[in-house]
Amino acid sequence: MSNFNFGTIAQELHDVQEEGLSFEDKQLTWDTAEDVADIVKALETTKVVHYLKLGGNTLGIDAAAAIAKGLEKHPEFHKALWYNMFSRRLKTETPLSLKHLGNGLMVAGAKLTVLDLSDNALGPNGMVGLEDLLRSPVVYSLQTLRLNNCGLGIGGGQMLSKAILDCHKSSVAAGTPLKLKVFIAGRNRLENDGAKAIAKIFSTLKTLEEIAMPQNSIYHVGIAALASGFKENPNLRILNLNDNTVTEKGAASLAEAFAYTPMLQDINFGDCLLKTHGAYHFAEALSENHNQLEVVDLGFNEIGADGGVVLAEALQNKTNLKRLNLDGNQFGYEGRERVKEIIETFANPNALESLEEDQSECDDDEDEDGDDDDEEDDDDEEDDTTEEVDEDEEYQDEDADEEGDEAYITSPAFTTNMFGANDTFMSAKNVQFVEQATPAKPVTVESFCLSQKPCTIQAFESLQETDKLKAFKNIVEQFTDDNRLLLLIFTTLKCAHLSESSPAALDLAKALYKETVDYAVETKQERRVLNYMLMQLGLLRSEEKFTSPYDLKSCRYALRETLKSNPQFGSEHMRNAFNVFLKELDG
Repeated sequence: MSNFNFGTIAQELHDVQEEGLSFEDKQLTWDTAEDVADIVKALETTKVVHYLKLGGNTLGIDAAAAIAKGLEKHPEFHKALWYNMFSRRLKTETPLSLKHLGNGLMVAGAKLTVLDLSDNALGPNGMVGLEDLLRSPVVYSLQTLRLNNCGLGIGGGQMLSKAILDCHKSSVAAGTPLKLKVFIAGRNRLENDGAKAIAKIFSTLKTLEEIAMPQNSIYHVGIAALASGFKENPNLRILNLNDNTVTEKGAASLAEAFAYTPMLQDINFGDCLLKTHGAYHFAEALSENHNQLEVVDLGFNEIGADGGVVLAEALQNKTNLKRLNLDGNQFGYEGRERVKEIIETFANPNALESLEEDQSECDDDEDEDGDDDDEEDDDDEEDDTTEEVDEDEEYQDEDADEEGDEAYITSPAFTTNMFGANDTFMSAKNVQFVEQATPAKPVTVESFCLSQKPCTIQAFESLQETDKLKAFKNIVEQFTDDNRLLLLIFTTLKCAHLSESSPAALDLAKALYKETVDYAVETKQERRVLNYMLMQLGLLRSEEKFTSPYDLKSCRYALRETLKSNPQFGSEHMRNAFNVFLKELDG
């Protein structure tokens, strides 16, 4: 007998029978009631309107009020397809426009099944315009909520959670409990606290079948909260947390949740920094059950060869598997061949996508120990910045301001060794910071290098050594491994801190930037050093925020000058990454 999905067929038949209006992608600016007269007329003259598409235009307050009046006549309305319709609007306009539209639906007594407001720069401010609608009987019937790329932030995520939970409570009291099935909220800067709030929705509703929250700067703490929510949704089929920083800790929480979600068909944890031990957790959790898996994306996760082999073996019995992405990990040549051999035994060996892109430093000598070295510090790394909706410039928060360094800086503090060495950075030789040179307490090369804070220009100029670069290197070379690397990084930053006011400091900063990246290349630590330097320069976010003691504008200036004056600076990958992040900041 054929494997027909009767639920899908019924939905398709239902969709064919739907009637609605579409004004999408006309690239029109609707400011006044007159501007939307044709929409209002269509709403007034069309007997049945199940949906209204407005995306690809820009809607103002008066125009929204006029459309809302037309919607009041349609209690049968159930799909609000209002994505990408507030571009170039002030942050004061969007909430009022949404309030009008929501009021129109409430007056009509509509029963929404789909609400799509993706690609609108809502933020917490925009959520104010949605709160009444989300708490009303209009959404008791809601099945799909799409808020992708809306810039909600932590505050917006918390507001959304509270509104949905309030709606659920009142819907239960009314005898028609909210049964949300699809929740899409990628690229919203939710971070850990926003994720914790959203997790409460999942734990309470227990009806989710699809959850997509990629690119939200969520770390293992937030992932653990979400995993607790996933456990309460046994019918979960599609799960996408791509490009969040899951790490081994988050993978352990998710693996535990997988035991409660046997219906999974499509999982996407690409670019989540799972590493080899995270792969072990996933493999163990997925090996026994989850026979309905069709799509598994675990690409670009720094998984070593053993992790790849274990995953492949765990998926051997998934006869429905159609697509498997393990590309961009650290298998090495032999590891890739081992993985391919196992997948050749699959029911569908063609499920494996390309394994051509490998991030191994050396194909035939994979360093599995590297997965453990910085496991405790994975929380401070993130591979990419998210490109949020920026259409509403007045909405953009302080995170986008070059001078708003505290919002971006994400490594804990100078004394925290992100590489997992001693708790106190070079505690045996740590000296007190010298604010400025005095006869009683002159600054020395050693105190300059080993202090935990930047130096004043007066103290820097009081250094007696003619060849300061050589003197600094002599201090640095007394240390080994991660201590040496950290000392290089922060000595560089201390010189770069002064680079805009001292040509000598700039020259030293440029030389030290080169020393640092050369050492990273030499020791095969480009990725971790790149990420850490980007974080220290305020160019890449991480979980823990702190106030940098350095003049980051000056530090970035020194890096720009280094890149200009040295076309062969570091590796091509590091040069490109620095240039991209600096250009993004300038843009």
